[in-house]
Amino acid sequence: MTRSLQAVAYHRPSVLESAADGQRLGLETSRGATPSGVEDHPRFFTGFLTSPQVASAGLLAVADVAAARYYQRQLRASLDPVVTGNGDRLRFESFSGCCGVYARLDVLESGLDGGEVGHGTTNVDVNNPLREALSRMGADDPLHLRVGPEELAVTTLDGPVVEKKVPLPDRWLRGFAEAQVTAAGFDLRAELSAAEAVRFLRALPRGGARGASVGARWVVPSGSGGLRPTTRAVPGAVCLPGPERLVALQRVLRHATALRVYGPSVTGGGAATASAWEVVLPGMRLTLTLSPDASRGFSGEGGVLDALATDEAAEDAELIAVLLAWEPCVDVADLAAASGLTPERVRAALVRLGTSGRVGYDTAEAAYFHRELPYDAERVERHNPRLRAARALVAADAVSLDGAVGTVTAQDGHVHRVRDHGGALSCSCLWWAKYRGGRGPCKHALAVRMVRRGMAAAERDMARVDGGAR
Repeated sequence: MTRSLQAVAYHRPSVLESAADGQRLGLETSRGATPSGVEDHPRFFTGFLTSPQVASAGLLAVADVAAARYYQRQLRASLDPVVTGNGDRLRFESFSGCCGVYARLDVLESGLDGGEVGHGTTNVDVNNPLREALSRMGADDPLHLRVGPEELAVTTLDGPVVEKKVPLPDRWLRGFAEAQVTAAGFDLRAELSAAEAVRFLRALPRGGARGASVGARWVVPSGSGGLRPTTRAVPGAVCLPGPERLVALQRVLRHATALRVYGPSVTGGGAATASAWEVVLPGMRLTLTLSPDASRGFSGEGGVLDALATDEAAEDAELIAVLLAWEPCVDVADLAAASGLTPERVRAALVRLGTSGRVGYDTAEAAYFHRELPYDAERVERHNPRLRAARALVAADAVSLDGAVGTVTAQDGHVHRVRDHGGALSCSCLWWAKYRGGRGPCKHALAVRMVRRGMAAAERDMARVDGGAR
């Protein structure tokens, strides 16, 4: 597994302090992206939170996920959450060390009081003393929030006084991207009242012996406005893969006003799927997105591979990136009109931008949002094993096409047949037989798709040349 050390530096530790006008929460930022370029310690907000205790619990839930491993729990994991200023809201994101749980707290405009919200993305320090202080936050304590350093800190300190170095595996980065792509295929499946939400979530198991996962479960909306279990994937059902992984929601449960459940369409039978669980809070939302299995991180889902495999999407992504303006909701139709691309090409470009951490996906608003992850995420594409193997097959001229059938001759001499079923590709290889397309295309299908697209592009170019000659 390829990994590197990520250095995260802060001027000082984040801290919760008592003041004459209440509590003051200072969240320190690291190096991050802003509209004016990269800044060492950007400042995104200073003002009050309208629901201090709720916001404190939400931040702790996001930090819980950042520090957790829900699979192989004996291994340690701790990465500071990411904060994004989107002009009208603050988003706090994290990803579990096992690559299977994505968390996001959206503090909306109604949850903020006073001060403008800036634009940009960076890490934010959430240390153990801060966690302890936030857990003691009272319901009536006014809370002043500052995201970014005070002006005095910038001018009087020569450099960072707090530096953390944490391993950052490619698998973790790929998972962060795949979680967004997976969520883009979800629809709202159920909405529970506060009482039903509390009843359902408190009844969930916390894990088996020694924290082992209890496996995937299925639920369907009930006539009483809640969720009831079902033994299989029936139409309208939602998968709850590893219910013990929703434990972070317990932090905010007593403040919940509703629970929304999102998932892909299922027609019956089938394997476990990912799903998203959103607790609606006063002025904010907390969402957990779960991979299809506790032992199966988002990094292997393959949802981004098709978009990565096209040169057209790479060119489109460069154009779309210029048009992004830290929008909290990216409108595909507006981008299509501004870029001159079709909506389908805009969506493919957004998927590609997601692989470098430049967009996320908000299931509540069914829309992408602009952010720039403060990691060297571009190496995700370079080090994706299936994509790299597919390009090697194309470069070795190992692919031949005969109508709807593609033949791929591997380096070891094995021959694989790739068939096109109305745009969906199947392959005769063992990898495809095991996953049946459930984890994205295999390297052979990717190679065939690359060759087909290359031939189509060449034909278009020839048509342009012929047309110009006339």
